[in-house]
Amino acid sequence: MRAVIVWWDLARSEQTVESLRGFLRDEAVDRFSQVPGLRLKFWISDAATNRWGAVLLWETAEAAIPQRAAELIGYPPTERHSFDVEATVEGAFAVAALAGRGAALETVGG
Repeated sequence: MRAVIVWWDLARSEQTVESLRGFLRDEAVDRFSQVPGLRLKFWISDAATNRWGAVLLWETAEAAIPQRAAELIGYPPTERHSFDVEATVEGAFAVAALAGRGAALETVGG
């Protein structure tokens, strides 16, 4: 397994955390649910520092593909890190499904 973390400093971009949330709602979440080899992706943001990113967990290093976000933001990630995954675990949790969670989706559905 391979983990990839990407971060953008949005200072030079026309995109904002809010506009990228729209991209998640309108396109990215559904599209990424169909990507072969992707086990988990979660998008992350820090509005206070104007940063946007994602953490991806891939079945193999070969499956790790480039992001469309670079197209929207206008330049490659400010930081990109790729790691081998040594182990995974799921803890005890109250909400079984991860799909459909997060600020971009929960603000729409309430």
